[in-house]
Amino acid sequence: MVVDASAAPVLEAKGIHFAYRNSPVLSGIDLDLRPGEMLGIIGPNGSGKSTLLGILSGMLSPAQGRVDLLGQDITEYNRAHLSRLLGLVPQSAELAFGFTVMETVLSGRYSIMGKRFFESADDHRAAQRALADTGLTSFADRRAGELSGGERQRLMLARALAAEPKIQLLDEPTSALDMRHQLMIMGLLEKLSAEQQTAVCLVSHDLNLASLYCDRLLLLCQGRAMAMGRPEDVLTPGLLQETYQVRVVVDREPGRGRPRVTPAVL
Repeated sequence: MVVDASAAPVLEAKGIHFAYRNSPVLSGIDLDLRPGEMLGIIGPNGSGKSTLLGILSGMLSPAQGRVDLLGQDITEYNRAHLSRLLGLVPQSAELAFGFTVMETVLSGRYSIMGKRFFESADDHRAAQRALADTGLTSFADRRAGELSGGERQRLMLARALAAEPKIQLLDEPTSALDMRHQLMIMGLLEKLSAEQQTAVCLVSHDLNLASLYCDRLLLLCQGRAMAMGRPEDVLTPGLLQETYQVRVVVDREPGRGRPRVTPAVL
């Protein structure tokens, strides 16, 4: 989709540095995310992708730099307000396995419910819509602990969708899914961006899936930004070989004409 580049960023990272003990993980990362945009963070294992997402969500604090949410320092928001603005889907599912699927999705509405003790009709409608969007309607009465890994991953996304935040942050949202469900989830995120102006930032190891759906990509390597821009500007043979230490061939996929990356196996 066409993103309005003149729109003010809803989320912005400036000069982010981070280290675990004395080991640098991120060095001088800048990033901005606009309404209705899908931004993909890509890079090799250990390049700092998940750490950056944790900083963008306010779960981690940078050693240097700052994150602005809707023009205000993210540290100035309380957790309840933050959870209404940001949806976070981590890489590993953290679920109460004794809860049903519907109860789990409804828990995504708790920050909206405020002092209400019981879910409203709007809460149930949002939860049912999130279940339908993620293909989990028929699982509503099952226990979360009975789901497969891929089903739990979709459940985590449904819980985040039910809260209807302005921004969705997702860490490898399609990693445990088959091809059909990968396309379903990425298509759903694209629809949210286009129709509701939800800003989406996702981490992905799948370069081709990120290329197919994301408006821009941020390529990280050893905690540094190698490039940020349109998929065709980032997914070049030279940049990818430098970053991944693998020779690749880049051509165009036939549907959308986006870059398609294939390892050059000798």
